[in-house]
Amino acid sequence: MRVFRLATEQHLTAPLAEIFTFFSDAFNLERITPPWIRFQVLTAAPIEMRVGLEIDYRLRLHGLPLRWRSAITRWEPPHSFTDEQLHGPYRLWQHEHLFTADGDATLIRDRVRYAVPGGVLINRLVVERDVRRIFTHRGEVLREIFGGERMHVITTRETATTVRKEETGA
Repeated sequence: MRVFRLATEQHLTAPLAEIFTFFSDAFNLERITPPWIRFQVLTAAPIEMRVGLEIDYRLRLHGLPLRWRSAITRWEPPHSFTDEQLHGPYRLWQHEHLFTADGDATLIRDRVRYAVPGGVLINRLVVERDVRRIFTHRGEVLREIFGGERMHVITTRETATTVRKEETGA
């Protein structure tokens, strides 16, 4: 399975505690996801973030209704957490969220590893563009809420390695 990577970073003009509290609320994902995806958290509130937590979502990609279940696999407040897709449209989705205080501001970074059915061709034709659009929208909404810089997409590239089935749990 071919694995692709996306990395972003963005400076926001709010303190680390405020930014991490925002990201600790799973329902804020609805606020920062583009409306064209029709993203909705299905897991009942309240959702207490912790390692092992599973969250269910409903969304639409290119008009197709999809379900997504993710798990929090790392939770290290207020500096980082990782969510991984258990069920959904990707063959692999691992999203690491990193937060660093920068005086009264915060640097947020995202590191995503993903794989898609159809591999390189489908990624180049559809998925890479969609993932960039989703993160660009997210960055704009975060900038509107907290102030700061535009989100910068640092990389979107294919890794030279493949992931074995036992690494993905498949």
